[in-house]
Amino acid sequence: MQVSVESNGSLERRVIFSLPTSDVDAQVGSRLREIAHTVRIKGFRPGKVPAKVVEQRYGDQVRAEIVDGLVREGLDKAVRENELKVAGFPKVTVDESAAEGELKYVASVELVPEFGELDMEKLEVVRNTAEVTEADIDRMLENLRSQRATWVKVEREAKPGDLVNLEISSIVDGVRTPAEGMEKNATVLGSAGIYPEVEAAIVGMQPGEEKTLDVTLPVDWHMPQFAGKTVTSTFRLVDAAEQALPEVNAAFIRSFGIKSGEVDQFRGEIRSNLERELKGALMLRLRAAVGDQLVATYKDVELPPRLVEAEAGNLHASAADDARRRGQQLTATPEAFEEAARKRVLVGLLVGEVARRNNLQLERERLEEMLRLIASTYEQPEQVFAMYRNDQRMMQNLRNRVMEEQVIDWIAERAQHTEKALSFQEALER
Repeated sequence: MQVSVESNGSLERRVIFSLPTSDVDAQVGSRLREIAHTVRIKGFRPGKVPAKVVEQRYGDQVRAEIVDGLVREGLDKAVRENELKVAGFPKVTVDESAAEGELKYVASVELVPEFGELDMEKLEVVRNTAEVTEADIDRMLENLRSQRATWVKVEREAKPGDLVNLEISSIVDGVRTPAEGMEKNATVLGSAGIYPEVEAAIVGMQPGEEKTLDVTLPVDWHMPQFAGKTVTSTFRLVDAAEQALPEVNAAFIRSFGIKSGEVDQFRGEIRSNLERELKGALMLRLRAAVGDQLVATYKDVELPPRLVEAEAGNLHASAADDARRRGQQLTATPEAFEEAARKRVLVGLLVGEVARRNNLQLERERLEEMLRLIASTYEQPEQVFAMYRNDQRMMQNLRNRVMEEQVIDWIAERAQHTEKALSFQEALER
């Protein structure tokens, strides 16, 4: 195989591979003969399948695998011999100018830009700190009680926090909705589940009481037929219920998987969960702080355009998925994500370059700790361990995540940094 490298701008190289078709044919024939010895095809005895049948069944697949392997081998050799620092995945195409009896391929390779000096001591990073307090545990305990709360009907006027059942009809532009009868609705007063003026009018009403109210709705109201119009709403309070929180007793605690039913152990489990959540939130903040400094310092560095385009596409696809889950449709194009993509690509390349120049290696203990933390959030942690260890892609993504956090920590330790204390709630704010 002949391999040559051509420059195509400062951040792109064209790696050209040419090889005789006879060499490929020989390897394909050898591989097909190996397959013929073991393959089982209905109607033929093992080892007696005609060569023509084997070629018809497996020829194209084997040829593609062999050519792919040869091109990959040639590309790896060209990268090593030319000391190319490759960014992203190469784009391989067939070169139609190949002579008779020759196969020719071109791999377009984007390179990591030259960053020059990487002095992390010049960066100024704010490193947030926080801790889980007893008040945070109390707050989470109240949240857990609220999740298990029941509703008890009351015979009194409606108050904020009550769950109210309503019957409602509306008239707009002379048209009544519904045409007959009343629509049923339920909401918790104070949750902004219905229009604020209506919610305020319900407070103080007795079960069975009815009111009529004129409300002018905003032009961006979620029901287009009512947007910007004055609606005459009649609503009757059917009944109201107040929230009854469960007692924190042994039965309540055991319902969360704490077999002992002891409060101290339960609070300890809550603390562990909050500390795990806090650790992740502080790392997100640190990653953002370091990333902002890296972007500000190296914003003028030229970036591989194809890598930025691919990242913008990934961000666009992720945003489109989020919109679909909310029942909406994303109108923005991938180009709208280009600036965010540039920042992510720049930080990613810089993190990789810092690791390479400083010979930073993935810390096995840190990887195992992350895996244990992930597994601990599931009821059967051992299944999570097995899932990761049996899926190379999942494991590689985890390694990349841990390595990135490790490098971010390394940068932050060497940067000029100040510490800023936050409360647990502040630390979790995005």
